[in-house]
Amino acid sequence: MSGIRKHITSFRLITGGFALAILVGALLLMMPFSSRGGHFTPFSDALFTSTSAVCVTGLVVHDTATYWSVFGQIIILSLIQIGGMGVVTIAVAIARLSGRKIGFFQRNLMQESISAHQVGGIVKLTSFIVTVTIAIELLGATVMAPEFCSRYGILKGIWYSVFHSISAFCNAGFDLMGVEGEYSSLTPFLGSPLINVTVMMLIIIGGIGFLTWNDVKVHKLKFKRYRMQSKVALSVSAFLILLPALFLFFVEFSGDDFSNMTLGEKIFASLFHSTATRTAGFNTIDMSSLSGPGQLITIVLMLIGGSPGSTAGGLKTTTVMVLLVSSISVFNKKSNAHCFGRTISVDIIKTAGTILMMYLVLFLSGSVIICCVEGLPMNEVLFETASAIGTVGLSMGITPGLGLISRIVLICLMYFGRVGSLTFIFAAISKTQSSISRYPQEKITVG
Repeated sequence: MSGIRKHITSFRLITGGFALAILVGALLLMMPFSSRGGHFTPFSDALFTSTSAVCVTGLVVHDTATYWSVFGQIIILSLIQIGGMGVVTIAVAIARLSGRKIGFFQRNLMQESISAHQVGGIVKLTSFIVTVTIAIELLGATVMAPEFCSRYGILKGIWYSVFHSISAFCNAGFDLMGVEGEYSSLTPFLGSPLINVTVMMLIIIGGIGFLTWNDVKVHKLKFKRYRMQSKVALSVSAFLILLPALFLFFVEFSGDDFSNMTLGEKIFASLFHSTATRTAGFNTIDMSSLSGPGQLITIVLMLIGGSPGSTAGGLKTTTVMVLLVSSISVFNKKSNAHCFGRTISVDIIKTAGTILMMYLVLFLSGSVIICCVEGLPMNEVLFETASAIGTVGLSMGITPGLGLISRIVLICLMYFGRVGSLTFIFAAISKTQSSISRYPQEKITVG
């Protein structure tokens, strides 16, 4: 048994766990009872939907409300919850409830899954994550229930409240607003303060990271005592919400295309789009109505994503901050990069650079393949592939019409984006390649 575990690394279990959840979800969604029409769903459609749900993306080939039955929607919501909290977190929580002892291997696996810095206290942290997740999702559903119930009736309103609360907290972007119009997302609630604020708060809380929650729990509002990771996650998230929102309000929504919006709707639309763009996938405005600069900013935000150890995907806020402070140290001709009074190690900078390169290569390669296969405009394809690898779910409306090859490309991008490209590479490599010998050093000019 120990020999098997040497080959089954934590990285392989994480990638395999997500793959298994996707496959099981796809098989269930294929069944006649999962669709409203009572017919078998093609495996490619079911696989795409299952991948999008487990990877908390939100890209769909069928409208969730009008195509899938209530049972199918429950399956999708379950996959979203598993993908948002993480396969390992769910497994450890179930093991604890069943009274099983959590060994060192499982603790180490949990550490890798939520990007924790140490194994110590990981089981207690897992219980905290599960408890807070359930509490926040219930609170979100309770707050939104009056609006949904008044609009759709009590039973459907409660179901819509629960569905959208979990989907928002897990940064999934799946919605049931197809009853108002297919693929309409939350556009019917553009002027609703209750829905806008609640969904935004759920997205932010889900996207800042589990370790940040723990810092807030332990240190309350004493920001100086937080870990550097929590400080970075909160500060970068705030910056990436406020700055794009200002651009959207004063530049994007001041044009003639949005002249029918009231001042309040423009404020909510600016903040909501800026918040949801980084991996959540909900929208209250038509994505195709955005200008070129607006679409470019959206793509950049989608690629950045949320924070490590959260329900969000993307490059992560910490990766962007590490690259930024590293660049600043080069500009200032300093030997070390600093952030919040702490030195960033060279290994972390190298890892951040590698992650950025891998995301750009996958993002651009996927875009080129889809563009060549489908013959679609590059700007629309770039938007869709950024949405996939950032596990966002925003769409220009081209996903339902894509062919099999393009869907496979998006499935791979969603999977890489949720699991993490480095995790996937480490899963393929059985052990670290080390060597005591080194090649001679020689300078090379860059830039």
